Amino acid sequence: MEDLKTRAIDRLRQLESVVLPSLLLCDFGDLKTEIARLEQAGIQALHLDVMDGHFVPNLTYGMPIVAAIRRLTQLPLDVHLMISNPRQYIAEFVKAGADSLTIHAEIEDDVAELLDMIRQHGVGAGLAVNPATPLDGLDAALDRCDLVLAMSVQPGFGGQKFNPVALEKLQQLRASRPNVMLEVDGGVNATTIRRCKEAGASLFVVGSAIFGQPDYESAVAELMAALES
Repeated sequence: MEDLKTRAIDRLRQLESVVLPSLLLCDFGDLKTEIARLEQAGIQALHLDVMDGHFVPNLTYGMPIVAAIRRLTQLPLDVHLMISNPRQYIAEFVKAGADSLTIHAEIEDDVAELLDMIRQHGVGAGLAVNPATPLDGLDAALDRCDLVLAMSVQPGFGGQKFNPVALEKLQQLRASRPNVMLEVDGGVNATTIRRCKEAGASLFVVGSAIFGQPDYESAVAELMAALES
């Protein structure tokens, strides 16, 4: 299991650009069809937003939904934990099928220690940084990351506008951490995605630019064309 999950992360590392649909906006009443449509569109990984109603005001889903999605696909599952106490749930999310777990720099816990715990479970360890959070003082945590997620919106709800402060963070991280995968989440669409790539990102979390469109295949093709332009 550990080797399989490590390979899933390594596959993402080897790809120049990966679009990850955020399932927050999908039709949860028909997950099987939604995931099949995404796979048909050429998607290579999925992004799952877990919110606890405390760290962020919204409340989404937990381990049972992650496990259900795992049964429906072999795509890597990139799980973003917007929760106050990830320590309590790391092992359970790994058991549910997560290939990477991203925690927030802003939680009241030893983030570096938690990233070590995640890696010890054989999955990728990610650190998310909110728009208002500076990178200063995060070196110990960044040293333990497989990926860093630069939030380009305040986390908690989809459909927000892109905040360009994320581009500055991506540029700083690319210069200081050349071996870490950089991910961006929030307001990513065919207009903003190229700017994110130029700033150093290779993982692009997308919500309404896919799920707000009638044809997922065309929506993904438009995003990939923007990346390659």
